[in-house]
Amino acid sequence: MTGLKALLLNCSLKKTSEETSHTEALGREVLDILENEGVHTETVRLADYHIPNGVAKDLGDGDEWPEIFEKVKEADILLIGTPLWLGEKSSIASVAMERLYGSSSETNEKGQAVYYNKVGGVVITGNEDGAKHAAASMIYGLSHIGFVIPPNVDAYWVGEAGPGASYLDEGGGQENEFTKGHVKMLAYNTLHLARIFKKNPIPAVGNTTE
Repeated sequence: MTGLKALLLNCSLKKTSEETSHTEALGREVLDILENEGVHTETVRLADYHIPNGVAKDLGDGDEWPEIFEKVKEADILLIGTPLWLGEKSSIASVAMERLYGSSSETNEKGQAVYYNKVGGVVITGNEDGAKHAAASMIYGLSHIGFVIPPNVDAYWVGEAGPGASYLDEGGGQENEFTKGHVKMLAYNTLHLARIFKKNPIPAVGNTTE
């Protein structure tokens, strides 16, 4: 094993006990590659947890975000997975980004933002358009709070206009060459930088919060 950890936050609106998540299936393609390279991976479906709206580390009253945040802190690679609804990332993805932002003032042992030396990427599924718009929103958000964003880390599948096949459906995205290519780029580019930062973290010069 490499000692690296990758975490997928699946922001599907479907709960684990109810329906198959197409977003999780696409994210699994990325995680399979990372596992083959010796990375320990984990998926968390956020709809299964009580995560209130807000911009704070812990909002109390049974807030389960703090236990998820501990997994984020342990991860070297963070993937945000979201479906598209009306061309936008899911409401759960918005909450996840806000809650990540709520801990952006925390620091590592060098005084840098706690997300420094972590690598981020996104996976997106849906039918119709909005993938690049959603990716731009989440990738900028991750970069703004301290994650490093490698090139080509937005793996997505969107079907034709109107109701149509989802990622796992017949005629969906599993055999789409463009999507498969982006899955590989996402996996290997995040892995490459995560390996670099594991051995050579970003120096704490000009980027501490003090």
